[in-house]
Amino acid sequence: MITPRFHCTQTLEVVVVSIYCPSVRASDVEINVDETLLTVHINPYFLRINFPHSVLEDGQSSATYDPSSGYLTVTLTKEVKGQEFPDLDLLAKLLAPRHVEVPKQPAIEVIGSEASSQSEPEELVDLIDAISLEQREILEAAENDWQFPQTIAESSSPLQLSTKRYYGFLNMYTGYFTHVVHAENDVNELGSEAESCLPEERRAKRLQHEEKKWDEEHYMADYVDDEYIQELLAWEDPGLRDAECIFTESENMTMLNLPRKEYLPTELQQRNLYLILLTLLFASAYDRRTTQHDPTPESAWTICSLIPAFSALDPPPYLSSENVPLSIPTPGFTDHDLASALVPSYRRSLAFPLYRSFAMADACRNDVAAVLAKGRRMVTRYLLEMKHVLDHHEVYYVYNKIWVDDFCVWIQASASDEIILDIAQQLKVLAITKSMIGWNIENLEDAALVDTTSSDSDSDDESSK
Repeated sequence: MITPRFHCTQTLEVVVVSIYCPSVRASDVEINVDETLLTVHINPYFLRINFPHSVLEDGQSSATYDPSSGYLTVTLTKEVKGQEFPDLDLLAKLLAPRHVEVPKQPAIEVIGSEASSQSEPEELVDLIDAISLEQREILEAAENDWQFPQTIAESSSPLQLSTKRYYGFLNMYTGYFTHVVHAENDVNELGSEAESCLPEERRAKRLQHEEKKWDEEHYMADYVDDEYIQELLAWEDPGLRDAECIFTESENMTMLNLPRKEYLPTELQQRNLYLILLTLLFASAYDRRTTQHDPTPESAWTICSLIPAFSALDPPPYLSSENVPLSIPTPGFTDHDLASALVPSYRRSLAFPLYRSFAMADACRNDVAAVLAKGRRMVTRYLLEMKHVLDHHEVYYVYNKIWVDDFCVWIQASASDEIILDIAQQLKVLAITKSMIGWNIENLEDAALVDTTSSDSDSDDESSK
């Protein structure tokens, strides 16, 4: 079945769905309404929309087909007149499956049973024989002042029964890098071990690669001769000037082709997704700023190189194990949470791309804050642009499959505008210092300034002779 193009509008009383399905017979249309769910089937098209609130199919509802334009217009009455239906322009959210609550109580309740033909002593013997080892231990512990039997724990690590390693969005993917050695994937930092590395090994390899790529001379040269970098710092992103984000036809088509998925992350996973989102937006902001929103053939490499979750399959959080709370954290983020997520992005922006400037990294952080401050729609637009860049690369498109596509769906269907705006406010005033980077940047800059001053003094002395 083909998912047709569509868009939704609303008044105080009705919701109007315009569906593009050319060259069909209107008599074949099947429309069904079930509370918040609208399904439309007309061969070869099928559309299922899950509205935020209930709609009715009553006397005010209608469906008309215009053969000249190819549009089927379905008008449905709101169950509560005057109720606002939010996010009707977030197509991925409308196309997400309806969440079904799993009943917490058993579906069958035993209210009686036939009398057993066995005597009570015989039934007792049968019950004792049928109890499990765990139940036997509980019975024995009850007879012995609740002293449970204990054994010495084995010191060896648990046996790994599978060599599969999972990565990507919510660790849902595996097998995408099986033949990575035969692909020209220049950003892959795990080599042929991409499918077998444990998470702690990925992090170790990432840190080792960052140390290897760090070049003091390159950084000092860009710090001293920064005329072009100053021009990039003065650039303002035109996409952030718009007061309202209205999706284009091309963006709507891209959203229609996103995967139809419903995500059920834990509270901790949901929290980590916001941190990973920051690294994606940082890489996008760096490429937009350094190309002045005119992507080059190197843009896909730049974006993937700056995101640890892509190049090393190593997403945030980057807190050490002793700092990870045992209980589920609250939705709010501390400055330490946000800084620890962005420090690797800062480091990579100083070690990998052409322009290496701490001031540039700070400008990108401010860009991320500005994007988040515009809300989910602007974030979605930036993610769609990243997807467009990677989709046109013969190797790096794989990172859309395991990361970006899912983020485009999640940000529309599940992310919280309140949390996003709170993070934007924190990022705007967040202080990431040069000492956090770990490469003695302040000393290098001081040394570069001393050398520049000495060179200028020598030149003045020569000219005065």
